[in-house]
Amino acid sequence: MMTELINYQDQSLRRRDRSAPVLWLTGLSGAGKSTIARGLVQELSSHEICVELLDGDEIRSELSGDLGFSRADRDLQVRRLGFLAQLLSRNGILVIVSAISPYRETRAQALERLERPFEIHVDAPLDVVEARDTKGLYARARAGLITAMTGVDDPYEAPEAPALRLDSANTTPQQCVGSLLDLLRREGYLHALAS
Repeated sequence: MMTELINYQDQSLRRRDRSAPVLWLTGLSGAGKSTIARGLVQELSSHEICVELLDGDEIRSELSGDLGFSRADRDLQVRRLGFLAQLLSRNGILVIVSAISPYRETRAQALERLERPFEIHVDAPLDVVEARDTKGLYARARAGLITAMTGVDDPYEAPEAPALRLDSANTTPQQCVGSLLDLLRREGYLHALAS
């Protein structure tokens, strides 16, 4: 019995030699981060790749209900996402973080703690995301009903040198997913996954 347990642990529970990559999708609300992230999760999962999505809105709802939208609270949310990404990644799970994460310095600190981070800018201009306004946030911000809206009265600091920039205003979510898969292939993480 003990031999069977040891063999099982040797084959199934062995720590991985290297951390899995973390793709950190950042951009304005409505840029398409979550849609692209869910599409990538679906594609990777269909090839039996262990992947987890850390969606900023879901994590805020489930783990960060105590936070508001001050700079300090947003920074803490990004640090929490970075910590969760690190835990998953070091155990061999490819992680996709989908969060506005508006401040460059805080994103950089979160990414620095990761062994294999890739900062991805999901880029759509303010007028495009305001036209989409899937959550009605921009309309409420413009009407003065909410404050500290990223891109309206709170800054969004775009990445200066992202690993990849996805022009979500002019490409489909499927094309963006394809670009992310190409990045993972180029970096050697999906060498077994055909184009």
